[in-house]
Amino acid sequence: MRIAITGANGLFGSGLDRTVRQRHHSIPLTRAQADVTDADQLMRVLAPLKLDVLIHAAAIADPDVCQTHPEQAYQVNVGATSNVVSAAQELGFAVVLISSDAVFDGQKNAPYIETDVPHPISIYGQTKLEAEAKAQTLKQHWIFRVSVLFGPGKVSFVDRGLRKITNGETYVVAADQLGSATYTLDAAEKILEVVEAGRYGLYHLCNQGTCSRLELARHAAQLAGLDPSRVEGRTLEQMGRPAPRPKYAVMRMQALQNAGFNPPRPWTEALAEYLQNFWRKPQ
Repeated sequence: MRIAITGANGLFGSGLDRTVRQRHHSIPLTRAQADVTDADQLMRVLAPLKLDVLIHAAAIADPDVCQTHPEQAYQVNVGATSNVVSAAQELGFAVVLISSDAVFDGQKNAPYIETDVPHPISIYGQTKLEAEAKAQTLKQHWIFRVSVLFGPGKVSFVDRGLRKITNGETYVVAADQLGSATYTLDAAEKILEVVEAGRYGLYHLCNQGTCSRLELARHAAQLAGLDPSRVEGRTLEQMGRPAPRPKYAVMRMQALQNAGFNPPRPWTEALAEYLQNFWRKPQ
């Protein structure tokens, strides 16, 4: 298959490109190559590519940036998705949209499944939900909601903590924010598996297991041979960030199971592999 990836220099985009090119023709697209917010330019870039699938990973994924710059958030997260969908309708390729657990409000206090009604509490979550609605107008679409990402290619939540600890600093994270963690390479592999099978639909996708941001950061520090006590936990309220976060955003991968796919491995195993293969302590 010929598969293009928007946001190919981002954390998830780079992991997708690394995985897709192992068995398909990957066409990574950065903003410099294709500005997804410019419908005309996007069409000019995509038309000659003869795509089978476009994985739309380009987004403003920082909830605080979205909260403080709402117009930009809507332009990039919703407007660009609309442009991708329009191009798909005209050129005939299928679309994979990368979405987020932020579409939920965290009030359920039990793992969210795909049929639960979303209720975002941040602008970021709202833009991702509206992007999902755009993608769902296509017959050939997949939506994958992911959670806290870590992987090679760009600094992640995990990497930021390890760098701070290595520099003798304290890494302050939320202790009361429960969710799932997602290794980009595991998620990319599972996306390809679903796409290759042609099983369209909405999927939750993360590594198995539940963890707080505090647990994730401390476990990473321990695996990296650093002092986990340098990770300090605070409540979301104490963190005082611009965008509200759902306190409980654990996702259950019901749709994957129903479609006959195995879920990715536990996040602890994936994190250990990531640190062994890709993280090096700065000299």
